[in-house]
Amino acid sequence: MKTKTLFTSLLLVSILFTAQVSLAQLPKETDAHKAERMKWWTDARFGMFIHWGLYALPARHEWVKNAERMTNEQYQKYFEMFNPDMWDPHEWAKMAKAAGMKYVVLTAKHHEGFCLFDSKFTDYKAPNTPYGKDLIKEYVEAFRAEGLKVGFYYSLIDWHHPDYTIDSNHPQRQTSDTAYIRLNKGRDMSKYREYIKNQVRELLTNYGEISIIWFDFSFPGKHGKGHDDWDSENLLKMARSLQPGIIVDDRLDLNNVEGGWDFTTPEQVQVSKWPEVNGKRVPWETCQTFSGSWGYYRDENTWKSPSQLIELLIESVSKGGNLLLNVGPTARGVFDFRAQERLKVMGEWMKYNNRSIYGCTEAPAGITVPANTLLTYNPVTKRLYVHLLAYPLGSLTLPDMADKVKYIQFLHDASEIRFRKGGDDAKNDLTLSLPVQKPQVEIPVLEIFLK
Repeated sequence: MKTKTLFTSLLLVSILFTAQVSLAQLPKETDAHKAERMKWWTDARFGMFIHWGLYALPARHEWVKNAERMTNEQYQKYFEMFNPDMWDPHEWAKMAKAAGMKYVVLTAKHHEGFCLFDSKFTDYKAPNTPYGKDLIKEYVEAFRAEGLKVGFYYSLIDWHHPDYTIDSNHPQRQTSDTAYIRLNKGRDMSKYREYIKNQVRELLTNYGEISIIWFDFSFPGKHGKGHDDWDSENLLKMARSLQPGIIVDDRLDLNNVEGGWDFTTPEQVQVSKWPEVNGKRVPWETCQTFSGSWGYYRDENTWKSPSQLIELLIESVSKGGNLLLNVGPTARGVFDFRAQERLKVMGEWMKYNNRSIYGCTEAPAGITVPANTLLTYNPVTKRLYVHLLAYPLGSLTLPDMADKVKYIQFLHDASEIRFRKGGDDAKNDLTLSLPVQKPQVEIPVLEIFLK
């Protein structure tokens, strides 16, 4: 009888807690408060994405289970063989910092359902593999030690969980309604929704301050999943209650809910202008890969050059956004040599030119962008940065800038750039005298001190 009474009491407490979470409102904040909460992120401009999981073993894309229509049983061999014996999270952190990155987001769980952390709610986790440890704990400690902000990616999708209903993005996706009904018999999304909440609670409770949570992803529609399937609003309420300062992406399908997201996420694209929602500019971050895959892909060879990657970073900042650049580590726990080479070159450029990135944004309205350049601007120091994508032959004209400029120098070495008023077409232009030979910099930058 006492056991029954205790069970009833615990059940009532659980119901009351769930009701309180459901009735709670997402935090409301002014634009100024939101800008202040996100200031470290908008100042940082450059972060590292890390996609790491069992898919590093087949080494042929992180969606390999989906693409090859594998069952859990067929995929199990990767779980049994997962042992990143060469992994040194401190080495990863040092490489990210040396590249000029200020924050990192690691896949705590990707679509395959495998968890890098020691979750109490699944056996499908790193501590149960031959490696035997909580990888998230080691990641958090190592990256914090280097002064980097840490974040988690958490997949809403789960191709391993027995209660996750088979949908159009599942390895066992079907072609008919009846087939979906047959295969989903006995699966219970309400149980899976609780699983998500339980795991997100663990991630946001057990590892100290978490700066970003990157949920991925919603695909509403027939045989798809949206905010109701994830119970997105209550999931986000819980996340914000546990980590009030956390920054959240826009993939919970809460685009029309106030406080439902902090930044938008154009993926693998270069935006043509600063993204807007309802006519208003919004914080944004483009997530990009070195190549065509997020996870380690041994035989994928369409890798961007260092110059392309630096230009991608500059262009993102020139339109008021961030770049989250992805690394897919190998199954032994090291960064691919091609990634290491590119990070090194980016780091060398950032070492001398990061003033044109950190704290910068789009140039003020009315400033004309010279051909073959990208402009960034620091509103605090009032300095304009001209990135020379194609090095000019001896001179460069800045239209209508003669009465706005106090001093100009190369950013990499602080050497003076002489200029004179007047140009070919307008008396208020500035003509800059540049050395004929391009400096030994991947993309040279002019630092202009405005009056």
